[in-house]
Amino acid sequence: MGKFSAYKVDLVSMRQDVQKIEYLLDNQFFVNIESEDVQKGEVKVSLTVTRVGEAFVFDFKLNGNAVIACDRCLEAMDFPINTTAKLVVKLGTEYAEGADDVITVPEKEGFINIAWFLYEFVALEIPLKHVHPAGQCSRTMMNYLKKHVVTGENDDDNDEADFDEIIDLQGESPEEIE
Repeated sequence: MGKFSAYKVDLVSMRQDVQKIEYLLDNQFFVNIESEDVQKGEVKVSLTVTRVGEAFVFDFKLNGNAVIACDRCLEAMDFPINTTAKLVVKLGTEYAEGADDVITVPEKEGFINIAWFLYEFVALEIPLKHVHPAGQCSRTMMNYLKKHVVTGENDDDNDEADFDEIIDLQGESPEEIE
């Protein structure tokens, strides 16, 4: 995990009881993490590590924007990220993830790489359905969808009504644009 070496937190050599670390999750971070959900973004991370006996409490604050694809038109859209998270890290004999966000890392290694945790904190902020606000979807894609939507007369789930509402929000019909 060489491309994420900046996200290693050395626990064994932590000399102070409280340590503050700042990170910037930029486009390269999201490319390196190789996930389909978030491809770009700029998220500032403030991490406070507090040593409490034999445990380390990690308090995260994340603020910024992630760039994700709109489910409706597939165009990129900014999604605000503003969240906090907490992890408790303990040293032990082998790596383990327990309940209540408790992570055990091998004492012989003495560090934890938090890159994947940071990505998960961002990804968990994104709702299952993410669409542009009304009227901001790609007009070209919405016109294409309007032309090719197939609905039946006895469709009980009201997809046609929902789709017409989406198209109406775009401001003009496909005929007006053509």
